[in-house]
Amino acid sequence: MRGLLEELFDAHPGELPYLVHDGQVVSRAEVRSAVAEEAKVFGGFGIGDGSTVLVQVPPSRTQVEVVFALWSLGAQVMLVDHRLAPAEVDALRSLCRPEFTVRAMAGGRFAMAFQPAYEVVTKHHRDGERATTEHRLIQFSSGSTGQPKVIGRTPVSLAAEVERFARIDGMPRVGERLLLLSSTAHSFGLIAGLLHSLVAGVAVVFTRRLSARDVLTTAEEHDVHVIFGTPFHYELLTTAKSVPALPSLRAAVSGGELMSDGLAEAFLERFGFRLGDSYGTTETGVIAMDVSGTSRPAVGPAAPGIVVRVNHGELEVELPDGTPYLFESKSRGAVSDHLVADRYSAGWLRTYDRAEQDEHGAIRLLGRSDSLVVIGGLKVDLIEVESVLRQHPRITDVVVIHAESIEAYVAAAEDGPAAGELAGWCRDRLAAYKVPRLIRVLPELPRTSNGKLIRRTQALREAVSQPS
Repeated sequence: MRGLLEELFDAHPGELPYLVHDGQVVSRAEVRSAVAEEAKVFGGFGIGDGSTVLVQVPPSRTQVEVVFALWSLGAQVMLVDHRLAPAEVDALRSLCRPEFTVRAMAGGRFAMAFQPAYEVVTKHHRDGERATTEHRLIQFSSGSTGQPKVIGRTPVSLAAEVERFARIDGMPRVGERLLLLSSTAHSFGLIAGLLHSLVAGVAVVFTRRLSARDVLTTAEEHDVHVIFGTPFHYELLTTAKSVPALPSLRAAVSGGELMSDGLAEAFLERFGFRLGDSYGTTETGVIAMDVSGTSRPAVGPAAPGIVVRVNHGELEVELPDGTPYLFESKSRGAVSDHLVADRYSAGWLRTYDRAEQDEHGAIRLLGRSDSLVVIGGLKVDLIEVESVLRQHPRITDVVVIHAESIEAYVAAAEDGPAAGELAGWCRDRLAAYKVPRLIRVLPELPRTSNGKLIRRTQALREAVSQPS
């Protein structure tokens, strides 16, 4: 991974700006120097080639420098979202057994937007295990059993994706400024945002605060050319009271979740150009992308080097170099063999996205075929939420659905827990964005004639309104 980083930094002169935030412009050379200093600190802890390090630092210059420094030492970085609850992080650590954790310290809640710096603490774990594969980026995704899937990316895989982005029409180019709203802890923000910008000579601009006014003010102040964000960010921008003159802005791309036609139309009406699409998975990286947005309602053709097929109505992606899933023995609670085989088999990854392709190869997404939903660009598996609620000792049944938000319907005896208690139970065990917005406690849940729990929203809401 250190070789890839060196290639990215060497692609353009060091004086070119790289990170821009809150009036401060940091050059490529300054970031490179800071990364080298961070690497010395981590080296002092004994971190080196093959070390495994769990990193939980919010999007910030500190996060960028920490991840790059660890990669420069040859470490395997397990990147964890800063919003995860302590119990979730403990479960991941138990599953993967990193040798070290690097986490941010904060007196209060972490900021929503990118920050200049956080104080970090590094901790060594005596029971940690070294990397046994060439994977140097480890990410986690919700699984259909509630157990996270451990997803690995090799330096070769990451280099190929950076090259893939470079070949996509309309991507930011040398000398341009990219306003990055997508999280740098997730694939799109990290690879399309940070890594591609490094090799392309692009300045990555971050907003001070996550409001429509601040985002547009930042875009105006820095005369940005391209914006990367999630549907949540663009919905926010369409609510702005006024839009400043943005003479250089030529593209905005939405990634992380499926964008609605209504949002695409609202953005076009407000900003005068189409909102582009980027579609991918943690396992594969980018699958399809159309910066111009002219492919809608499709998300665009398969990205260069990506081979896809539609099998029984679901999109599959060819991954000939082997499974992206890393797991250990079942006794340690890792993802089981048959579940991994259900996702990846004979060189093909099953995305669980229903899709179709037109005669030109453009991919149109039709929704999910499993329990995974996306909340503000963050993936939530409803089965994981159900699993947490089922652990409560006074619950007999539970169904979790996604309508306008996550809703939980639980069955409990007369002395069962109240909705407030269950919300607290979830907050102690789940990241805040996974906690159901609505929890209803019922004597029993509706079932079909053959005894299966009903998961239809209307039937569940009608059960609430029926007299007990």
